[in-house]
Amino acid sequence: MTAKLPKELPGTSLSEKDFEEGKVLFNHDQLNGQFAWDTGVAIGTYLAGLKAGVILGARCNTCRKIVVPPRVVCEWCYRPFDEFIPLMDTGTVNTFSICYVTWDVKRITEPEIPAVIEIDGASPLHGIMHKLGEVDPQKVFIGMRVKAVWKPPRQRQGDITDILYFKPLEV
Repeated sequence: MTAKLPKELPGTSLSEKDFEEGKVLFNHDQLNGQFAWDTGVAIGTYLAGLKAGVILGARCNTCRKIVVPPRVVCEWCYRPFDEFIPLMDTGTVNTFSICYVTWDVKRITEPEIPAVIEIDGASPLHGIMHKLGEVDPQKVFIGMRVKAVWKPPRQRQGDITDILYFKPLEV
């Protein structure tokens, strides 16, 4: 059963004339976008781990889940996670895409390959999204084993790009 919307929706609509006549208060010329951002305990620890060349997860000793990126509270049993633990920097491709458009909507001739990587040591279906590299796009497959390629230690800043990409593990 679907509900019918009334012809007149509640609220007050604005017209261009309302702006021109000053009926709406706005300041178009002095947009000030200053803000502060705090990573919090879990992500702050995760990013510090990346700077050190370690992927960290969080372990819940109640329901035995290990998640990455770490969180403060377990989403299954709602208890605080007990500890941060180092995980492997290897994993398995869970899903991927072959993209000929960058994140900022620029066309490219060589595709980028974003993928969800299930990180070894984390619970099944837990991982991170990152790019694949050093691989022919036609040879990528779900289930492919991969390893992180890290920036040199002196270039790391404590962000996800401290991992340059994941490349196929040599078998």
